[in-house]
Amino acid sequence: MSDDVQVLGRESSLAATQNKVLRNTYALLGLTMIPTMIGAFFGLQMNFSFMAQHPFIFGIGFIAVMFVMFQLIAANQNKALGVWLLLAMTFVFGLLLGPILQAALHLSNGAEIVGLAAAGTGVTFLSLAAIGSSPARDFSGLGKFLFVGLILVVIASLANMFFHFDPAHLVISGVSVLIFSGYILYDVNQIVRGGQTNYVMATLSLYLDIYNLFVNLLSILMSLMGNDRD
Repeated sequence: MSDDVQVLGRESSLAATQNKVLRNTYALLGLTMIPTMIGAFFGLQMNFSFMAQHPFIFGIGFIAVMFVMFQLIAANQNKALGVWLLLAMTFVFGLLLGPILQAALHLSNGAEIVGLAAAGTGVTFLSLAAIGSSPARDFSGLGKFLFVGLILVVIASLANMFFHFDPAHLVISGVSVLIFSGYILYDVNQIVRGGQTNYVMATLSLYLDIYNLFVNLLSILMSLMGNDRD
């Protein structure tokens, strides 16, 4: 009888810990939207001509810088510094929304397209997070497939920087939407099942899922709806 009580106690304690991680993750995730929006505001005023002229060089440099930032966040995930580094990173990501937002808002229906992309991202996140937050469901098997898909998308995106094939860009964006939607499901499920116990790293994962989902949805909507420029 006492063994059963101890098991129930451990399960209850584990569930409480996982719920705390999930709550802290959602709270920090909401906070990251502030520096992202501030960064996006400044990004709208910036000149990104170097990015347009040298996309491959910029892409490689960006990946290198982000890798260093991710490592710094991971190294300080249990400290307050980790939170500040994460917020600083989201500000940079906000800045980098500048080019696509500039392009979108130059369309006659640009504000509508951006709004639809934001709404679609929000609905997708809430829906998939609700499904993934059930501990009874196990989506851990998605991890390997999503990772392989992500690598293929990165390679295809880098290749398309040289070929500039518009249909390929649309296909890459569509596949990316599916991949990052899957990652939302996977990452939330990892939290509630105890696979991720640090809310800073959990927030980083979900932030990247949401950010990339929004960017790719916006890209698709611009291709399909944005025919007229101001």
